[in-house]
Amino acid sequence: MAILHELHPSNPQQRTIEQIATALKKGAVMLYPTDTVYAIGCDLSVKSAVEKVRRIKQMSNDKPLTFLCSSLSNISEYATVSDRAYRIMKHLIPGPYTFLLPASKQVPKLVMSPKRKTSGIRVPDNVLCQELLKNLGNPVVSTSAHLPDEDGEYPTMNVEKAYLFDALENQVDLIIDNSIDPGFNVSTILDFTTNEPAVVRQGLGWQEVENWLDFVH
Repeated sequence: MAILHELHPSNPQQRTIEQIATALKKGAVMLYPTDTVYAIGCDLSVKSAVEKVRRIKQMSNDKPLTFLCSSLSNISEYATVSDRAYRIMKHLIPGPYTFLLPASKQVPKLVMSPKRKTSGIRVPDNVLCQELLKNLGNPVVSTSAHLPDEDGEYPTMNVEKAYLFDALENQVDLIIDNSIDPGFNVSTILDFTTNEPAVVRQGLGWQEVENWLDFVH
């Protein structure tokens, strides 16, 4: 059964953050809140933990995993960022945006898209996530906590936090509760792997993206 950590939403207890980071370095998988939805995550650099996340989500190895970075400069360690992409990303982050970028050699093969050699990367506008990233010193895998049903379909994102905790308490090692109900809206996805930025999915913050793309054009 997972260990439950309760944290203050705007001022998470530093000692508990350090305990969680230590567990992640040792291969723990967590259920945790982000600035979009509750996610299943782990230390990007721990192969066994990434494999466990894939098993929980029933994801094949050809499906890439998104991960969180602390800043734009941190992203540049894990991806190639063009000048144009940099200008747009600098305006948008931190926030509910996922950027598809050419992966660097720092990204484990188990995480990136094997065919396109790309990664989905986010910089969350969330105190808890940022504190975890700072203490861990590595990116954190972030895949939505919603599991497929018996038919392989994903149910609506609009589920109660208690349901997620009950469904995953025997599959993850840690559950983090910051007293805030999970969001139901996913991130907006921007593809920067081609010359022209492409919107793959309209989610949270979409209006801001639309306005900014119109401006830079």
